[in-house]
Amino acid sequence: MTTNYTIKTLPDLEQVAPGRSGCDGCGAVMAARWISKITGQSTIMVNATGCMCVNYGYAGAPLHPYIHSLFENTGSILSGIDAGLRALGKRREVNLVGLAGDGGTVDIGFQSLSGAVERQHRFLYVCYDNEGYMNTGGQRSGATPYGSNTATTPVGSEQQGEGLSLLRRKNMVLVMAAHGIPYAATASIAYPLDFMNKVKKAIEIDGPTYLHVLAPCPTSWGFASEESVKIGKLAVETRFAPLYEVEQGKKIVLDRRRSKGTPIIEYLKAQKRFSHLLKPENQHRVDEIQSQIDESWRYLESLAQE
Repeated sequence: MTTNYTIKTLPDLEQVAPGRSGCDGCGAVMAARWISKITGQSTIMVNATGCMCVNYGYAGAPLHPYIHSLFENTGSILSGIDAGLRALGKRREVNLVGLAGDGGTVDIGFQSLSGAVERQHRFLYVCYDNEGYMNTGGQRSGATPYGSNTATTPVGSEQQGEGLSLLRRKNMVLVMAAHGIPYAATASIAYPLDFMNKVKKAIEIDGPTYLHVLAPCPTSWGFASEESVKIGKLAVETRFAPLYEVEQGKKIVLDRRRSKGTPIIEYLKAQKRFSHLLKPENQHRVDEIQSQIDESWRYLESLAQE
């Protein structure tokens, strides 16, 4: 049984070098720091093209082996490394980790990831979800929230978000759980101990595991860089990004204490990307978002009771 870390028992190891080139307050950099603190130096990381291949792979100078993959083939490279380590009889000696943004996970890289978990390769795949293609200007991805203003779904005077931003985002944790993998979970940079203990739990499992981490982006979401943790907490508290785990594809454990149901307007009004929704004529959009969140939470609760 996994023993959880506490503040006192966390490893002292730091593998993210100071002076990296990411934006101030970048949630994805925080995620990479905490992943590598737990997985240690006996780690091989495969990192898809995106913000973190610049912030972590090059400027971050990790102390463990690191491979920069293309957008689409992180899962394939993880598969090959897992197979190679097994052939050499060294699989148990290495923590194999995939790190990719939502664009490289829910969109471009989904096919290779799905195939890798179907074949039951052993690795931890972490999606740092900043809800768009932030490395190239903030375009919409399959994880972009309903009603969000993005570079490819702009809000204008004539069109108040009546574009692709009105599509609902994919729930990648449930998609991955549907593959029947041993462990899938959500996490947030606002709750580092919860996040790191989930990393520890995942890497100890002999099989494919998946973590979906909300990583607030001050630059594209539109909030002050020192408020990343605050935004992360609001996302959890409003159930916009609830914390839960799925074991063996079906057993769901919900964190009801942190995901307590604060009204979604508190989350929306803290970010410029949703500022158009605060106009009186767009109140129906806010109501729709709240309704979607309530519906998703009820669905999770129904699964948790089975």
